[in-house]
This record gives sequence, C-alpha cells and structure tokens, in this order.
Amino acid sequence: MGRYTGPKARVNRRLGFQVFESAGALRASERKEYPPGMAQRRRKPTNYGLALIEKQKIKYYYGLREKHLRKYFDKARHMKGNTGESLLTLCERRLDNVVRRAGFAHTRPQARQAVVHGHFQINGKPATKPSMLVRIGDVITVRNRPNLKKVYAEIVGSAAAMDCSWINVDSEGLSATVTSLPLFDDVSLPVDVGQVVAFLSR
Repeated sequence: MGRYTGPKARVNRRLGFQVFESAGALRASERKEYPPGMAQRRRKPTNYGLALIEKQKIKYYYGLREKHLRKYFDKARHMKGNTGESLLTLCERRLDNVVRRAGFAHTRPQARQAVVHGHFQINGKPATKPSMLVRIGDVITVRNRPNLKKVYAEIVGSAAAMDCSWINVDSEGLSATVTSLPLFDDVSLPVDVGQVVAFLSR
C-alpha cells in the first residue's frame, strides 16, 4: 500500500472519493461515478464494509501500509484528546504530505517519490523518509542543486499550495516552515474517523 501502482481511478470509484489527484484518475472517475466491476444488483453494505472503506480512504490518501497506519493508531491512543483526531493529525505531519501541501508537488505520490530521491532537506540535513513527522520550527528546503532548484521553481509556479494555515511557504526561497502542529480542522480528507477507530480497535 505504501507505493500503489494499480488503477487509481478504480480506487477513487470504489471509495467514492478522489483520493488520487492525477488528472487521468479524476477524468475517469467523472465518467463513471458508480463502483467498478460488472453491472449487478448492489447489496447494502455492512457496518464492517463501511468501516473498511473509511480505513482504506486514509491508507490510499496518505500512501500508508497497514502496519504504518496501525503504528500511528497505537501512538494516537496514547496521546491526549480524541484518538481519531490524533490519528489524522499524525498523518498530516508526514514529510511527504507537507511537501504536497506546500505546493512542491502536484500529488502525494509525486511528493513521496521526491522525498525518497533526496530532493529535500529538513533543517539543512538530508531527509529521505516520507514517513518522517515534522515538528514546530522545522524548515523544509529543496536541496541546493541548480537542476532541482529549476524543476521545483516551475512546480511551485504551477502547483498551487493547498490551504494550510500551519505551514509558511517561501516560493522564492523554495522552503516551507512548520509554524504550528496541524489541528483536526486542517485535515481535508472527508472520513468518518470514528468508524476507523472502531475498526482498528477490534
């Protein structure tokens, strides 16, 4: 699940939400709003099936493997406050998500690939793990290489930064500063996190 390479439009249709932002997946989902598969009488989904769909939304949206999601869930259970909200804010703090929100990539898979290839630094040090959790005061910058600077200057100009109050983006300096930790209201994924918590607690 960490690096899904299958049909993205099929996942969008199955989950009923545009978890993948690529143009091809969006166009295909618009043409076919119904779930994939042969035409047949649809059964009413069970409570288990509904909860599974909500969990899958989080996994595909943030590009997580099952073990990573459960790792975040275990950490969220030991944090103060609502477990479901803590789970989503932990996912928001992932480095690849911050790169996408800052406008350094068009999609989260693209942001993940850029991080893995070592295109970014955190506080001046190389960062190659997409799952790294950012902290307040962290500064994410593009590595000081002319070819990378040119590529990301073009991306920043075409990929609008997502509405994000906890990240301050310097488009000219190609850097993003984490000014605060994300809140549950900052999560743009429409998901019934209560069902996810109940599912993972089984």
